[in-house]
Amino acid sequence: MSTAPLAFLKGHGTENDFVILPDPENRLDLPPAAVARLCDRRAGIGGDGLLHVVRSAAHPEAAGMAGEAEWFMDYRNGDGSVAEMCGNGVRVFARYLQRAGLATEGDLALATRAGVRRVHIAKTADDGTPGDITVGMGRARLPAGEVSVTVDGRRRPARNVNMGNPHAVAFVEDLAHAGPLLDPPQVTPAAAYPEGANVEFAADRGPRHVAMRVHERGSGETRSCGTGACAVMVAAARRDGADPAVTGRPATYTVDVPGGRLVITEHPDGAVEMTGPAEIVAEGTLDARWLAAVLP
Repeated sequence: MSTAPLAFLKGHGTENDFVILPDPENRLDLPPAAVARLCDRRAGIGGDGLLHVVRSAAHPEAAGMAGEAEWFMDYRNGDGSVAEMCGNGVRVFARYLQRAGLATEGDLALATRAGVRRVHIAKTADDGTPGDITVGMGRARLPAGEVSVTVDGRRRPARNVNMGNPHAVAFVEDLAHAGPLLDPPQVTPAAAYPEGANVEFAADRGPRHVAMRVHERGSGETRSCGTGACAVMVAAARRDGADPAVTGRPATYTVDVPGGRLVITEHPDGAVEMTGPAEIVAEGTLDARWLAAVLP
C-alpha cells in the first residue's frame, strides 16, 4: 500500500452524509473494516456510508453498464457492507461529479448495483444556490405476503416494498412510537428479507404529506434515506388508494425526513422519481500514516 495521501470529500443529502473517495480507475482496495473506520464519527471522517467513485468500465460489477453510464456508484454502508442502492447517495454522487467538472447541469446516467439511474441536475439559482437533483429511482416492487415490525414489544403491520433494496414500511400515529432505533427493529417473517431490511416508520402530516424515521440496514438510524422515502411514498399511496398504473395519473407526495424534505413522484408507468438537495461540505486529504494503518 502506497503511503501517498488520498483525496476525499464529504457531502450530504438531507443530512444523510457520506465520505466520498474519487478512484476513477478502481485502484483502491476497500475491505469492510477500512470502510467502517473511514465512516467512524470519532476515529475517522464520519458518515452514514461511503461513495466510491469509479468509472464503470474499470469495475467488474459495472462494466456491463459502461455503454449507458460512464460512472459507477460503488456504495458501501457505514459498517462496510456493500449495498445495492442509496437514493440520497446518488444525488451527492452527482453533485460531486458536477463539482469536479465531470458532469454539468442537465441529464446524467449513473450506474449502481440496482441498475442505471437517470439523474437531472437543475440549474443553479441566481444567488448561487445549487439546483435540486432529481433521480429516477426505478420501479417499486411490492412482494406478496404479510410482514410486520416489532418495536418495544408492540407488533405493527408493515408493507414490503423493494426499491432495488428491501424496505419494511410501518405507519404509526407518532414517530416517537418508532423508539430509539439504535438496534434493528424485528421484522417478521425473516424469510421475507433474507439479506435484512431497511425499516421505515411513517406518520401523516397532511394530504399526500408524510414524515418518516428510518433504521438503515448496516448504518442504524439516519437523518434521511432516499430509497426509504420512495418506499414510504409508494406504501402511503397504496394505503390511500392511489395507484398511478390504475388511474393513469402520477401521484406526488412530500416526505419529511429528520434532515429535510424530499418530493417523490410515482408515474403511471411505475417509474419513481425523487427530488431533493445535495451538498458537498468539505474536501481534503487523508493523512498518509493513518491511511497506511487503515487500508491494506
